[in-house]
Amino acid sequence: MTRGVVYASPENKPAVEELTVESPGPREVVVRVLACGLCHSDLYVLETKGWGLRFPILLGHEGAGVVEEVGRDVTSVAPGDRVVIAWRAPCGECPQCRRSDSRRCSSQLRARRRLHRAADGAVLTPVLRCGTLADRAVVHEACAVRVPEELPVEQAALLACGFSTGAGAALWATPVREESSVAVIGCGGVGLATVQGALLAGAAQIVAVDVAPEKLEVARALGATDVVDAAAEDPVEAVRELTGGRGVDFAFSAIGAGTGLTQAIRMCAYAGTATLVGMPLPQTTLDVDLYADVFGRKPTIAVTHGGDTIPQQDFPFLAQAALDGRIDLSRFVTSTIRLDEVPERLPRIGEGGEIRTVAIL
Repeated sequence: MTRGVVYASPENKPAVEELTVESPGPREVVVRVLACGLCHSDLYVLETKGWGLRFPILLGHEGAGVVEEVGRDVTSVAPGDRVVIAWRAPCGECPQCRRSDSRRCSSQLRARRRLHRAADGAVLTPVLRCGTLADRAVVHEACAVRVPEELPVEQAALLACGFSTGAGAALWATPVREESSVAVIGCGGVGLATVQGALLAGAAQIVAVDVAPEKLEVARALGATDVVDAAAEDPVEAVRELTGGRGVDFAFSAIGAGTGLTQAIRMCAYAGTATLVGMPLPQTTLDVDLYADVFGRKPTIAVTHGGDTIPQQDFPFLAQAALDGRIDLSRFVTSTIRLDEVPERLPRIGEGGEIRTVAIL
């Protein structure tokens, strides 16, 4: 029996339901999901009443597990392989891929929708082409990325989205230069992963900014050299003071509020880079002085979607970095829960100092 967390309609709350699974098609694989992180993007689906997806929706996109079955023409994985399920995999055909800029691919590879509600046979729409808050997922083989079995599965799952989004922002989307200065606004899971990515890139100074002192303590433990309590002082002025008035070379907003990117822009040194990492809600606006904040200071303003990763090369790199002790994925797993607990827990993610709750299936 396969079960998953289904969001049936805008009027319904998510619930665990029985599912049926079709056999995989060409270049598709069935993954038996062992762990899936509860990510804010799934909560975003609820907050936006579906995120524009077709109902019913199968939640989850931060999963890891074992390949169970492969379709025709699959060559990159085999049954029994431990894999992380990526929500994006460059297509190789879009304009960005054709100009050798596959990190900004605009047309991701995907499998057909092969999971159904057992109750009525309705085809499910998996969140971000994954649907990993279920016992099984059917994905394109390029989205099933092999990782070492030595990495605990609850840690491996985080590579699928939250950790790779933050770390990828600093490593690949807008690469932090060695010995440079960095500010990270928002120290939830993605922001803390950005701190780790900046550390891995060799930043000399990493300033973590948040309104929660307990999150700042974790940020310092994970590599921040300085912390700023934005509830107690102006974060832009504090960051500038910590950098001798100059500002930072790279500023990352790991929150969706427009104030985050506005502050990131104002924290930048002349010709620095401000990167939006967090996902804003629709109609979120930016309040900047175009002359003083942009024209006068000449920042580069960038956006990353999920760290702009190339999963087949980046996930194994991050997995090995964790096994080598260069990043600390274990610190990101705050608690583990059962699949049946997910519907009640999902609206409360991030509360009480939680970094990541992982469902063990």
